[in-house]
Parts: sequence; C-alpha cells; structure tokens
Amino acid sequence: MRAHYLQHVSFEGLGSIESWLVNAGYEISNTPLYSSAVFPDIESIDFLVVMGGPMSVNDEAEYPWLAQEKDFIKQAIDLGIPVLGICLGAQLIADTMGGKVFPNTVKEIGWFPITAVNSETSSTFQFPKEIDVFHWHGETFSLPEGAVQIAKSQGCENQAFQLGRNVIGLQFHLETTPVSAQALVTNCRDELVAGEYIQSEAEILAAAKESYTSINSLMTRVLEYLHEAR
Repeated sequence: MRAHYLQHVSFEGLGSIESWLVNAGYEISNTPLYSSAVFPDIESIDFLVVMGGPMSVNDEAEYPWLAQEKDFIKQAIDLGIPVLGICLGAQLIADTMGGKVFPNTVKEIGWFPITAVNSETSSTFQFPKEIDVFHWHGETFSLPEGAVQIAKSQGCENQAFQLGRNVIGLQFHLETTPVSAQALVTNCRDELVAGEYIQSEAEILAAAKESYTSINSLMTRVLEYLHEAR
C-alpha cells in the first residue's frame, strides 16, 4: 500500500499521521508543493492526505500549482481512494467538489472545543460529543453537494464534513504534536493577535501532554475509518 501526502509548506508535515501510516504498512511519498509540483500517477496510490498551509485555495494567481492540485484531488475522489484533508486540505476538497471557501467571521488559533453533529446515517464518522482540538485557520467553507457535516464549533460552523464513505475534511489539526505546534508558532506567530478565538503563544504551547494524546488518538480513529474504506 502507498500513502501520498500533499505538503504546502515545509513546517506542516504529517505529525502523528506518519507513525500510524508506517504501522499500518503504508509506504509514504509526498509532493512538496512549496518546491516542486510533481504529482504521482493517481492509480499508484491507496491513500491521499492533503495537509494545511497559510495560503488560500483562491490564490491560484500566486500559486499556480493549486489548479493542478485540485485536479489531482478530484481524480482521487472520483476513483474512490480514501482522502483526508486537514485545514487548507479540507478547504481544497470543499472547493474541488463545488463548495466555496471564504474568510470566517473570526480566526481560530489555539485549543478550542468542537462538538459532534449527529448524522442521520450511522455510516458517517462519529466524533465525541465535545473535545478540545488544535486550530489554526482564518477561512472557512460551504459544504459541497452531497457532503454531510459531522462537527462544528462556536467560532466556525463547518469544522468537519464527510463525502461518501472515503472522504473526510477536517478544519482543525488532530495530527498536531508538541514539535509541530512549536513549528507553527515559530513560522506564523504574526497571526497571534488579540481575538476571541486566538490564544497567545504561551497558552498554545502550555497544552498538557494529555491534550496531544487525546487529539492524536482521535486522528488514529479517523485514519482507521478511512483505511477500512479502501
């Protein structure tokens, strides 16, 4: 099995996803879009992960590879390959499948709760009723046709969605580790301005070990769910 991930900036890697993929028997490859927009043969991959990044899906003039990336994501979805989108990755899936991406009313940066949205079908992924997760985003999206909302928060209505059995988009970061949280703070600390849903650098980095264990465990559940959809 081969898992491929699309990486938009050098400081946003797989985090806790990497160890799960290795333990599940996947070979891992990636497209580092910040340096080279070379995509593999879509039929050669068994799992696609689309990572986060500070750019917008609407920035094709500045980042022309976004158009190629959207086409690649669409091909994966059409072929029934399990696809996981995180933050920008979720927005890319939404945009690719007909939704709109636009500025949220507030930025969410730091540790804040999400709540599960009860689905009318038991076939969707089930989140805990409420859980604190790690956020770093300023944009949001409308749900594409056929998508099911599966999580929300006070600061952002569409926090997670599912398309069919094999596609999940997460606005938040369940893969975050202490190392990746520090990398985000180091590279994006200019965004840490006063706001209702923006924590300070100290607050973000003071998160207990148990906070990371909790979100990484939930990420494992998401990955297992998508793995079973192959």
